[in-house]
Amino acid sequence: MEAFISTMTITYIFLALFLSSDIGSIPHVKSLGINYGQVANNLPQPDKVLELLSTLKLTKTRIYDTNPQILSSFANSNIEIIVTVENEVLSQLDDPQQALQWVNSHIIPYLPETKITGIQVGNEVFTDDDDTLLQHLVPAVINIHNALSRLGYSNIQVSTPSSLAVLQNSYPPSAGSFKSEINGIMYQFLNFLSTTKTPFWINAYPFFAYEDDPSTIPLDYVLGNNPNEGMVDPYTKLHYDNMLYAMVDAVYFAIAKMGFRNIEVRVSETGWPSKGDTNEVGASPQNAATYNRNLLRRQMANEGTPLNPRIRLEVYLFALFNEDMKPGPTSERNYGLFQPNESMTYNVGLTSVSTTSTSTPSSSASFTLDSSATKTKVASKEYQSLVFWKLVYLLILTLSL
Repeated sequence: MEAFISTMTITYIFLALFLSSDIGSIPHVKSLGINYGQVANNLPQPDKVLELLSTLKLTKTRIYDTNPQILSSFANSNIEIIVTVENEVLSQLDDPQQALQWVNSHIIPYLPETKITGIQVGNEVFTDDDDTLLQHLVPAVINIHNALSRLGYSNIQVSTPSSLAVLQNSYPPSAGSFKSEINGIMYQFLNFLSTTKTPFWINAYPFFAYEDDPSTIPLDYVLGNNPNEGMVDPYTKLHYDNMLYAMVDAVYFAIAKMGFRNIEVRVSETGWPSKGDTNEVGASPQNAATYNRNLLRRQMANEGTPLNPRIRLEVYLFALFNEDMKPGPTSERNYGLFQPNESMTYNVGLTSVSTTSTSTPSSSASFTLDSSATKTKVASKEYQSLVFWKLVYLLILTLSL
């Protein structure tokens, strides 16, 4: 048993070294984004949404389709948009000609006036209830990428967002691994991402973990309040003071175990509901404001995860508006920072974020994002050396047992 534990420890330490070496070759993150869902019958018109985003100084958004009104309204603005191919269309796009036709009809008419920077092919396809979709995913991704390249737009990144449920294990982060039943197609997908230098997108919600086990999981850790005890990965010895970063690093480890490095992990969705059913523990305006405010504060500090501290984690908040027509529990309709009338659901208070504790929402009514926060933090050579030798020391210590 002792030999097995030593072997496992060595494996995790080598993975940490593997992941953190030369990580600076990953493309730098530039800013925060927000998801603009439209499953509602009372949302403001796209031109009003554009004004709101401009007021907030947010320059990145994702929509869940290729809505022509939105894409036209956002033309000649500074908003970068990621669009989405709906899941029900995937089966058509494993035909290269159909994919080319889709790009020609849904993307090309809006370029270059509208800044379409990415196409998400489906949403959470790896874990969708319709398991027949998965066989179409990689061919559709490749065909759309090839169509864009053929038409002169190879700069538009093609990927797909996944639920954290793609992981067989996520705790501790170094144990991160993909479910064995999706490994074959996941390998093909990761190979595409590696070849095209495209990020892996994950939908990560600490709220769900807390809702499932509120008596065990500390609320401060899930919300990202500081200070909190957090957790230490027993193999890498990395300390985590918030669950979101632990989730992201678990994905990094899962990718590494598939044999890939330098695939950046980005968060396509994360957020916290301001209202829920009686059994949805933790859903409240106070917790929603605290979670999002803490996350935005970390973004403005250019934070990376403990495994990749030099690369600021790119995050898309969910969501811009409450959406009254979403099915499911009450929480599903209450993730928005704003009500459909553009009033704030709760106050994130970013104008005073630099001087206020992360544990309590600010009383400021303003919501702005400092443009200086888009700079990427690069650690000093001394810090890089410290991390490297800390891991080497742990390896040597383990080998001497």
